[in-house]
Amino acid sequence: MWILILLAGLELCWAQYNPNTLPGRTSIVHLFEWRWNDIALECERYLAPHGFGGVQISPPNENLVVTTRWRPWWERYQPVSYKLCTRSGNETEFKDMVNRCNKVGVYIYVDTVVNHMCGAAAGSGHHSTCGSYFDSHKHDFPAVPYSGWDFNDWKCRTASGEIENYNDPDQVRNCRLVSLLDLALEKDYVRSKVAEYMNHLIDIGVAGFRIDAAKHMWPGDMKAFLDKLKHLNTKWFAEGTRPFIFQEVIDQGGEAISSSEYFGNGRVTEFKYGAKLGTVIRKWHGEKMSYLKNWGEGWSFMPSDKAVVFVDNHDNQRSHGGGGASILTFWDSRLYKMGVGFMLAHPYGFTRIMSSFSWPRYFENGEDINSWVGPPSYEDGSIKSVTINPDTTCGNGWICEHRWRQIRNMVIFRNVVDGQPFTNWWDNNSNQVAFGRGNQGFIVFNNDDWNLIATLQTGLPKGIYCDIISGQKEGNNTCTGIKIQVNGNGTADFNISNFAEDPFVAIHVKAKL
Repeated sequence: MWILILLAGLELCWAQYNPNTLPGRTSIVHLFEWRWNDIALECERYLAPHGFGGVQISPPNENLVVTTRWRPWWERYQPVSYKLCTRSGNETEFKDMVNRCNKVGVYIYVDTVVNHMCGAAAGSGHHSTCGSYFDSHKHDFPAVPYSGWDFNDWKCRTASGEIENYNDPDQVRNCRLVSLLDLALEKDYVRSKVAEYMNHLIDIGVAGFRIDAAKHMWPGDMKAFLDKLKHLNTKWFAEGTRPFIFQEVIDQGGEAISSSEYFGNGRVTEFKYGAKLGTVIRKWHGEKMSYLKNWGEGWSFMPSDKAVVFVDNHDNQRSHGGGGASILTFWDSRLYKMGVGFMLAHPYGFTRIMSSFSWPRYFENGEDINSWVGPPSYEDGSIKSVTINPDTTCGNGWICEHRWRQIRNMVIFRNVVDGQPFTNWWDNNSNQVAFGRGNQGFIVFNNDDWNLIATLQTGLPKGIYCDIISGQKEGNNTCTGIKIQVNGNGTADFNISNFAEDPFVAIHVKAKL
C-alpha cells in the first residue's frame, strides 16, 4: 500500500512536467499583452494551422492601474484581486478565448502572479482594472480578501523591508521584491486563496501555469498550493491530467538559490540558455558556434526534461530580470532568427517563442529609459487590436516574431523532428555548424565572415528538398526558396553567403518535393 501511495505521488509530481500539448505540437508562444479576443483569432487563423501547441498569456487577474508612468507593461504584475478583469479583456472574453483556442488544439498557459500583491506605495482607492477597492498601506485587499495578517512583513529581517542581499535566501523569499507586498504563503488560508484562483482557471479550461517570481517563494510553500490544484477539465483533457507547471527562477549561477530546488514542483525556466546562446551567436568573448556541439547539459544547464527554454522573454529583452547585453531580440533580427532557429532545431528543453510589441528605445548611459513602455494602446489605456498586414506580418506596433516565415517554419521543423536523435554534427572549428535530427531534418548555419561551401551528410532520404528559411514548399512540387538536392548516400551540397539576410538553411522530410 505504501509503495502504491509513493508511486501515485511520483506520478502526480512528474505529470506537472508534461506540457499537455497535442501530439506533434512541441512549442508554445508568449503573446505578450495581447487582448483575449485577438488571441482567440490568432489560435484559429494562424497558430493551429502552423502547428503551435499553445499560448502563454499575460496575467489575467485584476491589477493596479499605474498612471505615474502611463500604463507600463509591469502594472500587470501588481495584483489587486483574482478577478478575471484586465486591459486584455473581461472574464467572458477570457472564457471565449480559452474555448476557441482549445477547440483548435492550441492550449492556454496562464502567467500566474501569486508571490505578492501590488506595491506598498500604491495607495488606496479604486484605481484597479476592475475597480475593486484596496489599501496598500493597510495591506487590505477586500476583493480577495487579504488583510495585514496575510503578508510577510513580520518575517523580513531587513530594515527597509526590501530584499537587500540576494545571497540570503531568507531575504529573497520573505522580503519585498521591488516593494511588492509579499504574501505569507506559509499560511493555509493564503495557499487556499491562490489555489482557488488557479482552480477557477482550470475549470475554464487552461492547460497549465507559468509561476511568476517562483524564486521568491519557498519551494515547500509552492508545493502546498500546487497540491491543492484540480486535474484539468475533462472536456479538453484526458481524465486525471495534471496542469503543466513551469516556474520562473532566474539562476545565472553565483547566488544562494538554485533552479534545482524547484524541480519537485515542475519544470523551471533555464535563463542561462538565452544569455549563453546570445554570447555565442554574437561571437563575444571568443565564443564560437562550434562550441555548441555539446549544447544543453554539457553547458551546465539543468536536465532537458526539467527545462523551459527561450531566446528572450518579456523581461530580459528589456534588460530586466536576468537580462544582459548578450540577449538576442527582435531589434537584432538577423542574429535573432539564427538563435531561434538553433533553439527550435536542437532537442534540448521545451521551447517557448516570444511575440513582442515595439517601443521607442532611448538610451542614456547605456540604459533604455523607455523599457517600461506598455503595449500599443489608445489614450484611455485600452490595448490596440493586433492588425495583420498583407504579407501576414503584424502592424499597429506589434512585432509578432512568431509570424516571421523563418520562425514559423522552424516551429514546424521541430514538430517534424520530434523524438529524433541529435546526429551528423559538423563544424569548421569556427562559426559554421550543421546538425541533423535522425533521418527527419537537417540544419546548417554560417555565422562566419566568409562563405560556407561544403558537402555534408544530412542523414535524409534521397530527393529534392525545399529550404524552409529562404522560402517554403507549396503544394507537391513548388518551392519558393532554395532547393537542396540530397544524394542517394545522404549527402548534399550547401553554399551559404555570409552576406545573406538569413545565413542558415533548414530542410526536413515534409519539405521534400
